[in-house]
Amino acid sequence: MASLFSGRVLIRNNSDQDELDTEAELSRRLENRLVLLFFGAGSCPECQAFAPILRDFFVRLTDEFYVLRAAQVALVYVSQDPTEEQQDLFLRDMPEKWLFLPFKDDLRRDLGRQFSVERLPAVVVLKPSGDVLTLDAADEIRRLGPACFANWQEAAEVLDRSFLQPEDLDDPAPRSLTEPLRRCKYRVDPAARRARGRGRAGGSGQEGEAEGEAAGLF
Repeated sequence: MASLFSGRVLIRNNSDQDELDTEAELSRRLENRLVLLFFGAGSCPECQAFAPILRDFFVRLTDEFYVLRAAQVALVYVSQDPTEEQQDLFLRDMPEKWLFLPFKDDLRRDLGRQFSVERLPAVVVLKPSGDVLTLDAADEIRRLGPACFANWQEAAEVLDRSFLQPEDLDDPAPRSLTEPLRRCKYRVDPAARRARGRGRAGGSGQEGEAEGEAAGLF
């Protein structure tokens, strides 16, 4: 996961604005976690309305007042603010554990294109492997609150084979009554995956269709 920000600096949203500028620091903050990329802007009314919801969502997962152990989640604010002053103002009331990119870093815009962000606010959820779990979880966070995290955590176990038990990888026993629903929602069809694998092995199969990039804001 830290590879997404390799060679970059992330800043912690505390009073000292501590910089994470080494691979070791980035790994300590991001590895083995679900990472939320929050695309927003202080000048966006919808973002202003969503920010307190997301702040409460994050705090309830990570603050010791609410939980005995902080959830394995990290949040990176990917500012779309037009000025650094607006970015700083927007972050002023956000949790200290949030991370953000320096305003002058062009990666702020590049990530918007990479993840086909079309509107603000948007929350892209990434698995520990760096693969996309969902391209926009903003509505899900509004509806379900912190319960989203359990959904994502369980879905990540299904999507990423390295999370599964070694036996019966294609059809593991459900870990909850709702897991089969999540598997239907998130899991790639096994037959399609095997067909792609045979095509690659033979060297003559067609590759899976690439996702078309949606016209973004960037």
